[in-house]
Amino acid sequence: MTLRYLRETTVSILLLLLTACVSNQNSKVTYNYDHGYHTVFKGETLYSISFKHGYDYKQIAAWNNIRSPYTIYPGQRLRLTPPPVTSRTYAKKSKSQTTKTTSVKKSTPKKSTSSAKKTESKPIKHDWRWPTKGKIISNYSPKAGGNKGIDIAGKEGQGVFAASSGKVVYSGNGLTGYGNMIIVKHSEEYLSAYAHNRKLFVKEGGSVTRGQKIAELGSSGAKSPRLHFEIRRNGKPVNPLNYLPKN
Repeated sequence: MTLRYLRETTVSILLLLLTACVSNQNSKVTYNYDHGYHTVFKGETLYSISFKHGYDYKQIAAWNNIRSPYTIYPGQRLRLTPPPVTSRTYAKKSKSQTTKTTSVKKSTPKKSTSSAKKTESKPIKHDWRWPTKGKIISNYSPKAGGNKGIDIAGKEGQGVFAASSGKVVYSGNGLTGYGNMIIVKHSEEYLSAYAHNRKLFVKEGGSVTRGQKIAELGSSGAKSPRLHFEIRRNGKPVNPLNYLPKN
């Protein structure tokens, strides 16, 4: 057995081991994403799952035929992409459009443009307030991988308050990197999130009013005491500074 043969054999073995490591890493990532699906774990809600994956909760609900109040259960497999279009789907859509056209023909004549404008629904405006006091140590960034909200430095135990009235749709610590977090639904359009808390005072399903103390600031899931605050509109992060009152 020559020295050259031994070297070539050694290199081949090393390449096989390296390939196996990369393959294992990729399969781990694929398993986590589950090919566009999410398996529900205990403590998760439709809102926390949509928050985690960056979708509007109404989208995920529609893709999985889940109706209000959007109840899900551990072990349930949720689709995170639109269902494929099939001939059956197309037929159902065509039937719906035909029914809609027929009903429009039978309906009463349209009102004038001026009266129609009066009945148009206006976007819901919220009276936002600052969720806590302190210096902003990290600003919102729209870039990929950037901060989806703002981070406000503070002292352990200081109050965290609801930025606007709404319903608590998540209260727990199941989202990696957020620590103890609360998500409040303000309307069909807006959600707000409060992360890294030391203690949570509200539970899922409860209502909160603007300015109500909902948590104590902490450092759960963070390097130092801070409040990570986000506002999401239709599932997408927006810059909270465009909504909060100017100091």
